[in-house]
Amino acid sequence: ELANTEVEGQSGAGMVKVTLNGKGEMKSVRIDPALMKPGEAEMLEDLILAAHQDARAKVEAGLQEKMQEVTGGLPLPPGMKLF
Repeated sequence: ELANTEVEGQSGAGMVKVTLNGKGEMKSVRIDPALMKPGEAEMLEDLILAAHQDARAKVEAGLQEKMQEVTGGLPLPPGMKLF
């Protein structure tokens, strides 16, 4: 189920969008053409990284939510993660 889930991360006010699946694998990258200017490569690279980190955080939050549903409130030792 998680592998079929897709999550989108954004940066630069939505000018860069990255889509990951539930396993954290990148499925697509969309870049606003306005960002593709000579000499702007470093900024674009930073925006791609930021969008990827945003999507990755959303994937991890989704995984935690699913694990809480699955474990149904099992008492786990403090700090223990199941994934």
